[in-house]
Amino acid sequence: MFILWRHILRAHIGPFIFSVVLMMCIFLLQFLMKYLDQLTGKGLSAAVIAELITLNLAWMLVLAVPMGVLVATLMAFGGLASTNQITAMRASGISLYRMIAPVIAASVIICLLLVSFNNDVLPDANHRTKVLTNDISHKKPTLTLVPGMFIQLLQGHSILVRKTFEHSNDLEGVTILDYSKPMMTSTITAHRGTISFSTDYRKLIMDLSDGEIHQVNNQVKSQYRIIRFQKHRIVMDAEGFKLQRSRETDISRGDREMSVQMMSHNIDSIRTLQAITERHLDEITGKKQEDILNVKKSIEPSVIYTSPLNGIKADPSQQAAVRSDLFLINIYERAIRSYLVEIHKKFSIPFACIIFVFIGAPLGIMSRRGTFGMSASLSLGFFVFYWACLKGGENLADRGYFDPWIGMWIANIILGIIGLYLTIRTARENTVIDWSYIYRLIPKSWRSDSRSAEES
Repeated sequence: MFILWRHILRAHIGPFIFSVVLMMCIFLLQFLMKYLDQLTGKGLSAAVIAELITLNLAWMLVLAVPMGVLVATLMAFGGLASTNQITAMRASGISLYRMIAPVIAASVIICLLLVSFNNDVLPDANHRTKVLTNDISHKKPTLTLVPGMFIQLLQGHSILVRKTFEHSNDLEGVTILDYSKPMMTSTITAHRGTISFSTDYRKLIMDLSDGEIHQVNNQVKSQYRIIRFQKHRIVMDAEGFKLQRSRETDISRGDREMSVQMMSHNIDSIRTLQAITERHLDEITGKKQEDILNVKKSIEPSVIYTSPLNGIKADPSQQAAVRSDLFLINIYERAIRSYLVEIHKKFSIPFACIIFVFIGAPLGIMSRRGTFGMSASLSLGFFVFYWACLKGGENLADRGYFDPWIGMWIANIILGIIGLYLTIRTARENTVIDWSYIYRLIPKSWRSDSRSAEES
């Protein structure tokens, strides 16, 4: 039996290595097509560009390994079926479950190694990529601006742009939150703008046009001022234009740059702050925590400072404190959801290696072809479906529509059910799909029309 298992595993090694390398080459080519034109011509050395590419190989490997498992399983069992080796094994009394047992054991080992890689290596690689990208951004400031997202480009400023341009520093739909002054918070909006450095590269200059400045006093909320402008220039402190390598400890880590232990620690700290804020809110309003949470759920965080507080009675002097506490609670919950989503992702993607064995083995036997083209075609459809479910679940979980574990495991659950069904069906030597069950669901009128069309 061990000789047979070694023979089956040996049939997987070559296709697995080949498919992983090929997938990483595809991801690398996609990365180069997307970012290389933004890196070349900026005075960066080849060593810096090579380092950035090497650091990005970490996330490519995380996606390539499950895909490689699926392709290898399809090719191995398809090749064994095409040469009638599967038939010979069954004739010897060896069931499909015993055939795939060594492959499942190998996939479990790969899953555990990938979990360790996700938790120990990938966060550091992502953080080093962030630090290096931050340093490179001084060569081209728009490189760090992601359309549709607030970016803390400089200390005390958060910048949101709707559109950037690849070959220029022009911007469209600019929003700047200036909280560098403790006494006053300013929000600047503009339809268009440009961003550049001063001649000595010590200042970051933003020339804005056709916009407004909203200023509010942080101590006296009633002091609110609106200034409209046609042209406005903002000058902010910036570091030198030359690429200066920052220390990794100088830049904070995001959720994708943390291990499970780091994120769990942050979740505990955030929940402590959330509990303190909720108790403070209870004291102000005299409401129970359940009533407060119901009101919070009925208010969108983006309009929490302007929407009415239906169901909460508070003195006018306490309205600002109530809204501030509700806003903080929403921020805490979104941060916790983001951390939980990332924690589950570190386990759900490696676990797909096991799921893909249950899909690849029966499909390979059904197809009876061990060619790479057939295996790649079948695996591509499943992997695209898996990736779509994963990204959709992540976005819905981040927004609070799903629990984090549902959003990150729904793809594994769906494909796991499909894989178990195919494996059980193939193990019973019923490799032909009975379409009569689906045919019975079709209305009789449709059935008669289809028959008449076939006869004609």
